Amino acid sequence: MSLIRLDKYLADAGQGTRSEVKMKLKQGKVKLNDVTVKKPDIKINTQTDCVSVDGRKLSYQQFQYYMLNKPAGVVSATKDNRDKTVVELIDGDKRRDLFPVGRLDKDTEGLLIITNDGTLANNLLAPGKHVDKCYFAKIEGVVTEATVQQFKEGLDIGDDKLTAPATLIIEESGEESLVKVIITEGRYHQIKRMFEAVGMKVVYLKRLSMGELKLDLSLRLGEYRELTQQELMLLGKK
Repeated sequence: MSLIRLDKYLADAGQGTRSEVKMKLKQGKVKLNDVTVKKPDIKINTQTDCVSVDGRKLSYQQFQYYMLNKPAGVVSATKDNRDKTVVELIDGDKRRDLFPVGRLDKDTEGLLIITNDGTLANNLLAPGKHVDKCYFAKIEGVVTEATVQQFKEGLDIGDDKLTAPATLIIEESGEESLVKVIITEGRYHQIKRMFEAVGMKVVYLKRLSMGELKLDLSLRLGEYRELTQQELMLLGKK
């Protein structure tokens, strides 16, 4: 049995801040099992009790999991004073404690998980887990097999130690090369710095997968959806 205060339940279910929730209670907008309630400290069972606001039944989820196709220009943060954040792209009855799992640079697109499950985030981001992250990139410069070997051996990008071995797959080589890069780390601007270390420049970057989870290519930039049960299993959940 999971018992929590009604005001916390409402706030977690995306009904506003604690003060906004208390105002809805005071205005008689909240019903518990079809009975109007106004006390915020009532304890409710999240599994069996029925809560509605303005006649609309709420669905309580302890954890929420979203796949977002992150667009450029949006920052991977929960709050930012200048730019729109990835969490702001999630509409509807979202939990207040959502956060992005890891970060993509402001101008980088692609797969980003939004959740409030700290354990999942740690499992995907902890250095010792060595979770593969695959990116598609357009590179200003000619990528060769010698470059592939350099990525495999590790590169000096100005940190205390070389990058971990990375897989570089050449799709097209020319003045502008198309590649895929698979890394197991998540250092600041890592892929951009890796190509800078070999005298090249990243002009476009998109994350395609994280672990076994692949970006849903039907999602347009800025679109998102909840993860499926199968996808959660791929991430070690459920």
